[in-house]
Amino acid sequence: MKIVEFGNTKERLSEMCLGTMMFGDRCSEAESDRITAMAIDAGVNFIDTAAMYCDGLTEEILGRIFKKMGGRDKLFIATKVHKGVDRESILKSIDESLARLKMDYVDLYMIHWPKKGMSPNEMMEALAKVVESGKTLFVGCCNYPAWLLAHHNAIARCNDWPAFVCNQIPYNLIERGPEVEVLPQAVAENIAITCYRVLVLGLLTGKYKPGAPIPGNSRGESDERIGAWLNQYANGITKFLTFAQELNITPSELAISWIRYSPAVTNPIIGVSSESQLQSSLNAFEFDLTAEQYAKITNFFDTEVKEESGGAYKGLRRELKLLETPNIDD
Repeated sequence: MKIVEFGNTKERLSEMCLGTMMFGDRCSEAESDRITAMAIDAGVNFIDTAAMYCDGLTEEILGRIFKKMGGRDKLFIATKVHKGVDRESILKSIDESLARLKMDYVDLYMIHWPKKGMSPNEMMEALAKVVESGKTLFVGCCNYPAWLLAHHNAIARCNDWPAFVCNQIPYNLIERGPEVEVLPQAVAENIAITCYRVLVLGLLTGKYKPGAPIPGNSRGESDERIGAWLNQYANGITKFLTFAQELNITPSELAISWIRYSPAVTNPIIGVSSESQLQSSLNAFEFDLTAEQYAKITNFFDTEVKEESGGAYKGLRRELKLLETPNIDD
């Protein structure tokens, strides 16, 4: 497993982050235990969870798993504020998460979603108190547009409070909005980018095929996005599945390899509900695309964010190499 630096934290983490949203939902506690052990044995030391997953049950399961292991030594554990983003919610949520996880601290504590009417000053001050209390080492955010992350971090630096070190976002061959300013900001400011939904809710695993019925007892029966995207991007998905066959790898491996190609992406978050799914995902971290293969796959999908703009402005919002930076090879 490749080890990467996590933004400007100096932490060295596994390129793969194990996502745990399925633990306690589509995945039993026993299977969650086996998946966690298998991931750690493969060199994964970064585990992401959240208080809202199964309304706290996922954290409880992880707490029991870590206790059985004898603790979380050498692991980097991330969790997120539960519901509100006011001071009280931030301070209360960390204590509740630590109790469920059976830990004294987590390595990374994140705002899960921005909220209308929130107070960035109040939020960053509360997060600073969490760091000061020793309950987390770093703070970060999820689902933030570039301007909002910059706004929060400007407040933090003006007050000598800890700044956000990462942004967790949905990013994949269909959801490509982060290419506009979010990824360039991350490169310029050395902000770690962790990506979820890398397999597009399972659309890029081969489970769902254009023109075929949605499999029974699958997420596609309850999530309308799967059927809608399957129809909308049928041509691209078909080409994608065929190309995976040509390369003699699984569709999941190809989708993860596409994400890994971006120099702005630090850690793809891989959430699985079985050991077989995990093994396929682990294989993806051993397969590197060429520039030609990356471009070919990207062109299967007409999903680049569309903008009307004159001159070169459109491209500038996506350009990763505008600034001189040590993060990207020429």
